Amino acid sequence: MGEESAAAVAEPTVTPKKEANKEKKQRRQPPYHVILWDDDDHTYPYVITMLQELFGHPPEMGFKLAKQVDAAGRVIVCTTTRERAELKRDQVHAYGKDDLINGCKGSMKASIEPSE
Repeated sequence: MGEESAAAVAEPTVTPKKEANKEKKQRRQPPYHVILWDDDDHTYPYVITMLQELFGHPPEMGFKLAKQVDAAGRVIVCTTTRERAELKRDQVHAYGKDDLINGCKGSMKASIEPSE
């Protein structure tokens, strides 16, 4: 084999269809924030535990986020795909009431919004 034949064999042939599939795989979904909203019906231990169980945040991060939601009224607890953000929002809503507060009416409120 000559040098030209070896070079021709070494370079893979890419068809337009393969290039189109590659572009589709590289597209990413726009990210969404999961927002936790403040209320007076939940304690810091409840928020910290919930954030640990649902989002995997260590206790230190859970405390930091609990302080932020308490001070600012809302906090971003996760940024992810829309589908996962919807799941996490629903998990917050289904988490249940805070047993440390008499009269707690249920879970905290959460929402999702596109990341800018």
